[in-house]
Amino acid sequence: MLVEFVTSGRVEPGPTLEIGAGTGTNAIWMAERGFDVLGVDVSPLAVERAHAKLEGRALRCRSAVCDFLRAPPFGGPFQFVFDRGCFHVFDAADNRQRFAAQVAAALAPGGLWLSLIGSTEGPPRESGPPRRSAREVTLAIEPALEIVELRTAEFRDHGAKAWFCLARQRTTPAQPSTQDD
Repeated sequence: MLVEFVTSGRVEPGPTLEIGAGTGTNAIWMAERGFDVLGVDVSPLAVERAHAKLEGRALRCRSAVCDFLRAPPFGGPFQFVFDRGCFHVFDAADNRQRFAAQVAAALAPGGLWLSLIGSTEGPPRESGPPRRSAREVTLAIEPALEIVELRTAEFRDHGAKAWFCLARQRTTPAQPSTQDD
């Protein structure tokens, strides 16, 4: 989904943050296409492996240990933020809201966030990413960011349904619902 999004031209190379970057596979792929990438992960071992993958390569790609919910990463603001399966790991709604707020704070004006999120759609399964409903995704993201696109997709390596969620910096605050109480 990342490859399709980037190659479609919907995002231009620029300052990029990958949250939950692991060993750097996606960060390196984006850097090879001209993005200036900071990949952050909570795991020091994953970041160490990402550094090893980068050794000797002349790419604009860095990796750092960062607990994204606790502290914003250095080097922002970012034109593009990407996470494949980080947002959905948080069971508590307030943690997902904090995650979205942290993304909003890290984005440059006009910046985009692409999040690939495990979906409640599809048949029962014993493994794969955590499942989140469209409602849970929207409730967490909408106050901090404007949702541009939310559609069903699939994690090809798991065969699990996913949400392709694209959001951007708000130009005006979210307005209250007009629903009568």
